[in-house]
Amino acid sequence: MVTDWIPFEDGRYSVPEAFLVTSGNAAVELHSPYIEIFTGRNGKRWLKGGSLVQNLLMVELMEESDDLNILLNAGEDFGFLMQSPEIQAGKVFSPSVRSSLKFMPTEPWQPLTPAEFRQLKSVIKLISPETR
Repeated sequence: MVTDWIPFEDGRYSVPEAFLVTSGNAAVELHSPYIEIFTGRNGKRWLKGGSLVQNLLMVELMEESDDLNILLNAGEDFGFLMQSPEIQAGKVFSPSVRSSLKFMPTEPWQPLTPAEFRQLKSVIKLISPETR
């Protein structure tokens, strides 16, 4: 998706905190998340991102809902909600193995104030190896 609403310069940015979240607020933590911003040949700006995820936990999450959102804390008061992004993930289902997850927005992300991000984060029900 072409994106003219991105508040960052071209580059790759580490994201301190990110979660894959269902509409029912179940969530899986994304490990080592990042976003990449780049300008295409026609001058349009694009965004894509990635992380590591425990696929077995993602499968559990998808048992609740196939409609997933990504909640991102990009640091320095930059919080975003990416609704229904295009997601591609590895197919490793060993309980302790993480594999790559790639995402790309299908619509502009929703900017969040720090208070809005904290509020959304406070209601998620994190699925982790300890809560299984």
